[in-house]
Amino acid sequence: MPADFHTHTPLCHHAIGSPEAYVDAAIKQGLSAYGISDHAPVGDAYFDDWRMLYDKMPEYFSWIEAAQKHAAGRIPIRAGMECDWLPNCQAWIEKLSESYEWDYLIGSVHYLGTWDFDNPKWLGRWAESDVDEVWSRYWKEYAAMAESQLFDILGHPDLVKKFSHRPHGDLARYYEPTIEAIAVSGCAIELNTAGWHKPCAEAYPHHEFLELARAAGIPLVISSDAHAPEEIGRDFPQAIALAKAAGYSETLLFEKGKRSSELL
Repeated sequence: MPADFHTHTPLCHHAIGSPEAYVDAAIKQGLSAYGISDHAPVGDAYFDDWRMLYDKMPEYFSWIEAAQKHAAGRIPIRAGMECDWLPNCQAWIEKLSESYEWDYLIGSVHYLGTWDFDNPKWLGRWAESDVDEVWSRYWKEYAAMAESQLFDILGHPDLVKKFSHRPHGDLARYYEPTIEAIAVSGCAIELNTAGWHKPCAEAYPHHEFLELARAAGIPLVISSDAHAPEEIGRDFPQAIALAKAAGYSETLLFEKGKRSSELL
């Protein structure tokens, strides 16, 4: 099975499990590597209750080391973070990137302004919003995130569909400019299986986006976005089939920022 680079720890306040349990689950699934990428701190500019705090970073490093020790060479352990794309975040992310010898960084858009739109806590706000405007803002931010070239992987590309709010008409009008920006950036995207377990009941991204990405030569990883050990590698056979249907034949591996590939 491909590597799973998008997974979390209890330090983000909404995941469970020990490093040993995640490693054991990854080995049981037959993954080629287990990557740890918890929600990164964002400094003092934003506050929420679903991410790691900056003063917990030493505990995060200890988690990674505990996973490496337990793996004992049975599976490669890779270290990363999932970083939020926020206004004027570049200097902060550059600081975080220098805090550890990361294998990769994931960039994600969870916020539009101060609204973490995928948080069920604020689900009612969708009823008050113009869906077309929200989608326009989301994809503009996603393209800007790609253009920053701060990240190795761009997370769950169409997370904005999580609660099944979609504009009418052909969604390629949102996808195509973003695909162009990603292709120029050289970033990889992820096929994130968590969407199959959300109200949208689809992997992130939609198969049309995935097909456009493949046609543009954008590389791929497959990720579970696991928040519990039993979610590691979840739905990977289904994701592999989806990736192959879109024309992908390989996924990327990351080690200390360097890329290699593995066949699906």
